Amino acid sequence: MGTTPRTALPYAASVLAVLILPGCSNSAPHAAPTSSAAAPSPSSPAQICTALVSYWAKETLKGSKWSGLDWEQKGLSNDQYAIHEEAVAAGRAEERTHGREKGLELIDRLVAQRCTEQDGATRSSENWRPPQ
Repeated sequence: MGTTPRTALPYAASVLAVLILPGCSNSAPHAAPTSSAAAPSPSSPAQICTALVSYWAKETLKGSKWSGLDWEQKGLSNDQYAIHEEAVAAGRAEERTHGREKGLELIDRLVAQRCTEQDGATRSSENWRPPQ
């Protein structure tokens, strides 16, 4: 109503100049950056088993907030759960005699060994059996 319309032309010209001028240089175009880091290779079943079971066994030994989840909630197969229970028992025994840090280290070693021996221990979770 009583306002003077503003022209968008000066603003558009400024934006256009910012976009065009950098592209007007005489230098060669920049090469696309290359990544020196190789793409991560897929994890083997044993590596996945080791990471998963070791994590939960150590959380159980530490008595963390989520350590009380059941085997399904933790994403474990029957065989992984058996490894978990063995590792927790061994870790607790080691913790009593040599301290928590040694118990956690034992869990890592034992889980890695068992997961490797069982190629990831990923057999079905059918016919679940309670811990012994």
